[in-house]
Amino acid sequence: MGAYVLLLKEYEDDAKVIYRFGPDEERMGIIQLDKGTGKFSEIEAIPDPKLPSRFYFDRAAVKLAVCLIRERGVFPRRMAFES
Repeated sequence: MGAYVLLLKEYEDDAKVIYRFGPDEERMGIIQLDKGTGKFSEIEAIPDPKLPSRFYFDRAAVKLAVCLIRERGVFPRRMAFES
């Protein structure tokens, strides 16, 4: 079974970036990445109790880590994790 996580940028400054994340635009939580420490925080869980928010959070964090490290801090407005 594959995984799909949509990420939509909400806010970015020199210190942090915040994205909404989830399986679609209707069911999304909020993740924050501290650019200085590389620490991820789940600001808001996906508001659907049938969905495993941690599953989506972990994959969103992987995608953001790729942007921070491999893409040298370039965070697009919209992106997705697909496997």
